[in-house]
Amino acid sequence: MKRRGFLKLLLAVFGTTAIAFLTYPLARFLAPPAEKAKGKQISIKRSEILAGEAKSIALNNTPVIIINRQDKGFIALSKVCTHLGCIVEYDKGKKRLLCPCHAGTFDLEGNVISGPPPRPLPKMPLKVEGENIVIG
Repeated sequence: MKRRGFLKLLLAVFGTTAIAFLTYPLARFLAPPAEKAKGKQISIKRSEILAGEAKSIALNNTPVIIINRQDKGFIALSKVCTHLGCIVEYDKGKKRLLCPCHAGTFDLEGNVISGPPPRPLPKMPLKVEGENIVIG
């Protein structure tokens, strides 16, 4: 094989690879997102979480906190901070959620109070059925 033929072959291989690397992300971006598979549900007793208390669980490999808010009832929030993905902790005394990485704070609804988080904490589906709380 002559040098010119080798260089043409090399250019064709690199060109095809470059086009594939650019086309695939573009196609994934333009394609509609796939329907998420239905995750499992977790059921816990209402009596496990007293008023003003919280309980941490894992739901579909996501850390979740269930808070029994006084006079407002139960809420389930993701514990993953929307800034850099650190795990937020419940501060019972100040009635807020605190991210230990960059001091982001959230209220008990998951809304950002201060700090760098760009979005509120995602809410998880929660139903109270009799004496049970069903999350997921």
